[in-house]
Amino acid sequence: MERCPEGRMRCDGRFERALARRGYLAVAGLDEAGRGSLFGAVFAAAVILPLDARLPGVRDSKELSPARREELAEEIRCAATAWAVADADAAEIDGVNIYQASRLAMKRAVTRLASPPDFLLVDALRVDLPVPQRALIKGDARSRSIAAASILAKVFRDASMREWDRVYPQYGLSRGKGYGTREHLAALEEFGPTAHHRFTFEPVSRFLPQPQMALGLRMPSGTAEKCQAAR
Repeated sequence: MERCPEGRMRCDGRFERALARRGYLAVAGLDEAGRGSLFGAVFAAAVILPLDARLPGVRDSKELSPARREELAEEIRCAATAWAVADADAAEIDGVNIYQASRLAMKRAVTRLASPPDFLLVDALRVDLPVPQRALIKGDARSRSIAAASILAKVFRDASMREWDRVYPQYGLSRGKGYGTREHLAALEEFGPTAHHRFTFEPVSRFLPQPQMALGLRMPSGTAEKCQAAR
């Protein structure tokens, strides 16, 4: 893997350009956000960028500040040929596991693109679609379109957590984004899980009686669509 002089992986359009030389001119990058969270949906984004798009600073969303992610997300939406965000909610995660739910969210994002892709570049996964694709290890640090998808997925999921924080302020969702922070774990111990926690995840399952867990596995989806419609 090629690296920049400062040691960071080189994130650019070389994979997309190589595919264009093979005739693939609508390459979509795919990534997800929130796989390790204890609360809420896993989000995924799909982004098709023009080969000549100028997006300096686009790289793995985890390397960017929240403010910079927001700025770049706006630039990505303006520059993209097509983009979409989708989710798989906590009930779906509990029903099929987080790996399969991440793939499902990615599939939904692809099917919601305004124009269909002819090739998929996916961060470390394969998607259940009849489209040529390549899974790139650390793709969000190497491919510009995957990095763009990483940023959109993260920005939309963070927005979702801010909205849920207004409903469940005791869990610190806006600050901790649903992950297992000290504040979140203390709230789980004091108040127990909500209907939107991931019941099969540790330590959430420790605080949930079995009958409540069985009932809670039936919950509505669509968080990503609501966030996307609000933007």
